[in-house]
Amino acid sequence: MALAAGDKLGPYEIIAPIGAGGMGEVYRARDSRLGRYVAIKVATERFSDRFEREAQAIAALNHPNICQIYDVGANYLVMELIDGTPLKGPLSVETAVLLALQITSALEEAHRKGITHRDLKPSNILVTREGIKLLDFGLAKREHAAAESDATVTLTQVGTVLGTAAYMSPEQASGKQTDVRSDIFSFGAVLYEMLSGHRAFRGDTLGATMAAVLRDEPRPLHAAPELAPIITRCLRKSPADRFQSMTEVKTSLTAVRPGESAPSIAVLPFANMSGDKEQEYFSDGLTEEIINALAQIPGLKVTARTSAFAFRGKEQDITRIAEALHVGTILEGSVRKAGNRIRVTAELINATDGYHIWSQRYDRQLEDVFAVQDEMAAAIAAALRVKLSVEPAAVRRHTPIIPAHEAYLRGMHYVLNPTPASFSHAKQHLEQAIALDPGFALPYSMLGRGYFARAYYGLLPAGEAMPLVRREAQTALDIDSSLPEAQGLLGSVAAVYDYDWKLAEHYYQLAMAHEPVPALVRFSYAASYLLNLGRSLDATHQMALAVRDDPLNGLYHVMLGMCLEASGKDGSEELRRAVELDDNHFLTFLVLGWINASRGRIAEALAAAERAYSLAPWRSGAIGELAGVLVLSGNRDRAQGLLDKLGSGQAYGASHGLATFHLLCSDIDRAADWVEKAIEERDPSVLHSLRAPYAQPLRSSRHWPKLAKLMNLPPEAL
Repeated sequence: MALAAGDKLGPYEIIAPIGAGGMGEVYRARDSRLGRYVAIKVATERFSDRFEREAQAIAALNHPNICQIYDVGANYLVMELIDGTPLKGPLSVETAVLLALQITSALEEAHRKGITHRDLKPSNILVTREGIKLLDFGLAKREHAAAESDATVTLTQVGTVLGTAAYMSPEQASGKQTDVRSDIFSFGAVLYEMLSGHRAFRGDTLGATMAAVLRDEPRPLHAAPELAPIITRCLRKSPADRFQSMTEVKTSLTAVRPGESAPSIAVLPFANMSGDKEQEYFSDGLTEEIINALAQIPGLKVTARTSAFAFRGKEQDITRIAEALHVGTILEGSVRKAGNRIRVTAELINATDGYHIWSQRYDRQLEDVFAVQDEMAAAIAAALRVKLSVEPAAVRRHTPIIPAHEAYLRGMHYVLNPTPASFSHAKQHLEQAIALDPGFALPYSMLGRGYFARAYYGLLPAGEAMPLVRREAQTALDIDSSLPEAQGLLGSVAAVYDYDWKLAEHYYQLAMAHEPVPALVRFSYAASYLLNLGRSLDATHQMALAVRDDPLNGLYHVMLGMCLEASGKDGSEELRRAVELDDNHFLTFLVLGWINASRGRIAEALAAAERAYSLAPWRSGAIGELAGVLVLSGNRDRAQGLLDKLGSGQAYGASHGLATFHLLCSDIDRAADWVEKAIEERDPSVLHSLRAPYAQPLRSSRHWPKLAKLMNLPPEAL
């Protein structure tokens, strides 16, 4: 029904029409009771059912970037009056990223509440002075609502569909079932238009536009190379090939540095063609050294070893690998070792079109292997010179002998595997590397990292481990005074063992001064320093950059999830990603346990806690968490058995486990006592427990000032 100025709907007086709003007309009105101006959306009878669903969807959401609902009548909605204009492009990369992050945040909240928007388009996104406001949930689908044909929604109103079809996902356009990944496709189309100023999919008619969505790829986006891989992945035709959650999209956007379009490369593990499985360490070592050499080239982004090596032995399309690693070029090759000679073949591939940029074969004596590595790095840099326009790679500081390097690689592999047996193997190989080449700094630093991990994972008392960490890191710095991994390691010791935050800051400033900053250093900076000081947003940023540089490192996704949770956001998606990458790391399930427990999802928390305990039965935190979740689920008898295990001294760091148990059970006074004991023991892992959501009551209690003082934390580190 049409309304005129002066008409009334209950206590609301119509002032003027604003325009059409999806399934009704929108008017500016005044609320006579509260004296405020509002927007009133009046439904046509034809759309009354979906109009009611829109009201329910908006009412379920409370987010600063989503239009708020104030009231509902028989055929009208009363909503926040927004002073803004519809989203239009082209925009600068900086502005587009800023607005896109707000859009993803709004959709992330909707998806978390089980609501899929299904009509995301620029006209439903208003830009205000404060940011964006997402409108029009008229086509929204709730996860637990009665099933509705998506084909019916698609063909509702020809005038609306023609405007909407360009942003529909292929599955929505073809009438198939939709989920949150449909919104991700629509977001990709919106982001494309924000940057280019025109639609990703165009047609003169509804049918032509929908055919373009189903069949065509958008024109290449040259205006924003930093964002092109994100948009491409959002717009994959198959939902399985897109980002799987809006959290993943937001994480990728967070890692974008506007204005930076530096060339990027991933070095895939060189194939071992020698027929001898033992020679894989040699080919791995060659790959590792080429990665290190390329990382010294200013302006070149190089994917970390962990992520690149995740594709070992997997036959996958180069463009998909590059997309997963966020790089523009791929280096792959093979190594054949026979007697004292090696043959190395290498190919540099443009990931966008699959064409070869450069290829070369090297036949050399074995003792010339490091010369081959430097020669290859220089050749690759020359091949990319048109993009780089910078000085060549830095000179290699130290050339380790081959057996020492192979032993180092073996040791590093075991250090990253947190089990009691693995560190013994790591120590053996790293000490072998040191004995073979005492001037090789990295094995000392990695050995120190292993001792630190043993303390954090509850395998060695901190009082025994940390002096050893400090000794090995300092030895590494005696050899190479600017080694960032060793500087970061000393920063971690100063933070979580000495509680000397100024000294920790000094070491991290030194470690972070290197370009490129190693992903491991960013991880340590976020985990040991920023998060513990309550700087969760800074920690989240550092971890997003670490994930950007090493996207297939499960541990980094775990820490990013922890940082998100500490900043009041949902980190569960990062944990799910970590499980996909490695389902045998107990820390992933430990964190999943307390995330689910803090949200009241006890069954899921119990399953995660059981898994963490099965993987790390020695870990006091895993014992305490499982005991706490068992109490929450009503199984006090089994919980008591686990508490008896802690009390009997069968697990090192029982104080941490008991603190975790009492925090989960909301017994703040007893939890505070055990936290104090864990602090006195210098247990490095207790600090992360204090940043978990279930510890918020403790941080808000009368006990916190004393506990914070014991750790020398500043008052603002809440």
